[in-house]
Amino acid sequence: MLSAHPSTAPAAETAQALYGKITRKLIPFLCLCYLAAYLDRINIGFAKLQMLGDLQFSETAYGLGAGLFFVGYILFEVPSNLLMEKVGARVWIARIMITWGLLSACTLLVTTPTQFYAVRFLLGVAEAGFLPGVLYYLTTWFPTQRRGRIIALFMIGMPLSSVVGGPLSGWIMGAFDTVAGLRGWQWLFVLEAIPSVLLGILALWVLPDSHHTATWLNADEKALLQQQLGQDHAEGQHSKSGFRDGFFNLKVWMLGGIDFSILLSAYALAFWMPTLIRNAGATDNFHIGVLTALPSLAALIGMLMIGASSDRHRERRWHIIVPFVVGATAMAASTFFSHNLLAIVLLFAIASAAILGAVPVFFSLPATFLTGRAAATGFALACSLANIAGLVSNSLMGIAIDVTGSSSGALWFFASCLLLSCLLVVALPARLVNR
Repeated sequence: MLSAHPSTAPAAETAQALYGKITRKLIPFLCLCYLAAYLDRINIGFAKLQMLGDLQFSETAYGLGAGLFFVGYILFEVPSNLLMEKVGARVWIARIMITWGLLSACTLLVTTPTQFYAVRFLLGVAEAGFLPGVLYYLTTWFPTQRRGRIIALFMIGMPLSSVVGGPLSGWIMGAFDTVAGLRGWQWLFVLEAIPSVLLGILALWVLPDSHHTATWLNADEKALLQQQLGQDHAEGQHSKSGFRDGFFNLKVWMLGGIDFSILLSAYALAFWMPTLIRNAGATDNFHIGVLTALPSLAALIGMLMIGASSDRHRERRWHIIVPFVVGATAMAASTFFSHNLLAIVLLFAIASAAILGAVPVFFSLPATFLTGRAAATGFALACSLANIAGLVSNSLMGIAIDVTGSSSGALWFFASCLLLSCLLVVALPARLVNR
């Protein structure tokens, strides 16, 4: 039987080829940028293994310093995203990367808690706007139904930073210790800042501000992309587009609460996993680095699988709720095996795969009901609210370990927050977000 629509298959193949081309041009580079950004953010967790002893910092001082990054990040996230919309993604992403790389390298000069607090705060200011900026940038290239997978491909830079950075950080701290009179943790900040600066410079040549200025798209491809994005916008006809629609929007604040719960657990794993694995019995820094890479590898797989499944079924809410329940259960269970190295690594792998696996699905939600300036504002506001978790998570873990000698109380609290945030996910209208 002949098809009633013979042009449908060729049109679909043309669109698939177009998005494949855009993906190849943008996503690997942006993923590398996110890998570098996240590595510069969390390498303090490895530096801590030497740094605290050298500088005589307490666990509480470390937790506060690690958390102050997020104060600067939160305060400047919305302004940064709005500035990116004005000056363009290419220049603004380059600026962010170069400044955060230079500031991260400056951590080698720290000798007092006050200096540590200052450089971490300034690092947050420098990096503010990168993640929500890139997420908003991607909405100008990909329609809603493709974003779960695309965001997952971009955000695998987060677990990759630990898959690569864990063993690398452990090796640097051992191989470069005392070279040129610097300790291993000081070399760690210098060497791992270099990729951020180089990628920032490359961004000026690699990233077009929009598909209109992309020299690697021909006129027909630009027209098709514009048509597909216009159709996606028409499907979301109730989407809001003004600054007030993004800022004074209950659903955006609900998203901030959901992401807050995600990041409580994600940052606990990112900043404290080397310490928790050492406490479970590992001693060599390189071995600790390898073991921290395993949960991150599980997170990478979880992101790709859950993001692809969410797009395939065009369903968002249960692709967040089920991973939250699994991740919370694994986090809570880990407290019963704090001195069993195999069990700790396995449970952290399950928690990482589930919790971080839901992140790309979560970040596909704002653009289902926001467009334009509202989307830029909404992405940044949700990220700003959520990143309060960075300060809370690190401070609670530091205080819990100093006061009780165990991280169990903090981990139970983080697991409980994940379960409670499932109620916020359920409250999001399915007809709105399942696109």
